[in-house]
Amino acid sequence: MAGSYALDLLRFFMTLKLEKYNLSGKKALITGAAGLLGMQHAIALIEAGAKVIITDVNQSALVKSKELLVGHCFDEFQVEIIPLDVTNQGSVQSVARQILNSGERLDILINNAAIDPKVKNADGLSEASRLEHFSLEQWNQEIAVGLTGALLCSQIFGAAMANDGKGGVILNIASDLSVLSPDQRLYRKDGFPDDLQPVKPVTYSVIKAGLIGLTRYLATYWADRSVRCNALSPGGVFNGQSSEFVDRLTGLIPMGRMANQDEYKSAIQFLCSDASAYMNGQNIVMDGGRSVW
Repeated sequence: MAGSYALDLLRFFMTLKLEKYNLSGKKALITGAAGLLGMQHAIALIEAGAKVIITDVNQSALVKSKELLVGHCFDEFQVEIIPLDVTNQGSVQSVARQILNSGERLDILINNAAIDPKVKNADGLSEASRLEHFSLEQWNQEIAVGLTGALLCSQIFGAAMANDGKGGVILNIASDLSVLSPDQRLYRKDGFPDDLQPVKPVTYSVIKAGLIGLTRYLATYWADRSVRCNALSPGGVFNGQSSEFVDRLTGLIPMGRMANQDEYKSAIQFLCSDASAYMNGQNIVMDGGRSVW
């Protein structure tokens, strides 16, 4: 009898602890949600009880994403799709008004939108990624999505969180390359001279490092109004990359493998919930140990 009581008591306290992860009654917005990790972020928040607005500039991809989420056994009312161009201030303001006019508020913002720059351009030219040949047009486009977009969304949605007195959470999705320089040896191709070797473009590192600076700025800006901001920096995620690339990268990771797509979900739930209520301004690096080796 005493053993049964102790077990019930343990379950009760475990339930109380897990309650801090409960996002029921919360509404979240994810930018760039039709991408690889954006969908996983949405699944994580819905599993914790939140209603999620998935946004992306690609409307057809959004529709498909919602179908996949509903097919994942989630209720349709938990997922809303809204097309959003994060580089356009008017587009962000329009979505903010849409949320306000619905009688609801936004509790969580995940700045996830980004362009993953390729080591080759559309013509298959690897030298286009090199700093000496990197175009100003590509620089401006990628900065606009990955960094300016995060600023605009934080500025508009974050202000709404602060101004209604209820606070909220902003989470910036950065990268292990926010704290590491890219190892260009990962991208080398046999038979190419050094000045034509593909490289990870400069924009990726600049954007992800910039997001950490934005995170720290926002963390102190609205802290007195209960808006906190953190960053999550994922390591490399396996998505069908060549075996040559995977072998090279995993050799740099103490755990000896790349991340699976769903391995960041628990971190998303933690950082967006009251389980991390006293965490503010931090960059959580989840890279299998790569950055400490």
